[in-house]
Amino acid sequence: MKNAHLFRATIFALMVVTLLSFTKPAPVKFKVDPKASTLVWTGKKVTGQHTGTVPLSAGELTTEGKIIKQGTFEIDLASLTVTDLKDAGANGKLVGHLKNEDFFNVAKFPKATFTIASVTPKAGDEYIVKGKLTIKGITNDIEFPATIKNDGKKLTAKAKIVVDRTKYDIRYGSSSFFDNLGDKAISNDFELDLDLVAGV
Repeated sequence: MKNAHLFRATIFALMVVTLLSFTKPAPVKFKVDPKASTLVWTGKKVTGQHTGTVPLSAGELTTEGKIIKQGTFEIDLASLTVTDLKDAGANGKLVGHLKNEDFFNVAKFPKATFTIASVTPKAGDEYIVKGKLTIKGITNDIEFPATIKNDGKKLTAKAKIVVDRTKYDIRYGSSSFFDNLGDKAISNDFELDLDLVAGV
């Protein structure tokens, strides 16, 4: 009798495991399309702001169903541009300054990276993304809301990401570290507007 009960329990357990294996979505890998994706930066100061682009050079996401389970991205800081200054001289001067040791030091750190830790659904296509952002070899946790759409073959995401540059040892013009800056003070936070496109 005990053997019969044990046999039935074993069969039931095997059936449950088999059913779950069929119902769990298979992982799908998406590759970021750097040409179709954009990352626009905005830096603010007392007297105004500057904007530009910094391209995504590579990226990959793994999903189960519509949920992102893993993701890694590479940001090409060496290809950073300024888009709001039309004068070639002023534009080149600002780009050079952003690339030197006062800011991103791209000669030593040409790439930044972002690794997804979790993507939590909120409502509809809205999610909270948590992960680790590395700039200049320094890694910090970061969190931001995102709108993500996934039809199984194409994945798109839009997000506004706020980054405290001082956490990455970028202190130039920060009133948190320097006195008497007056109207030369630059905000500690800069914004990244992400428009991501990825496909299988």
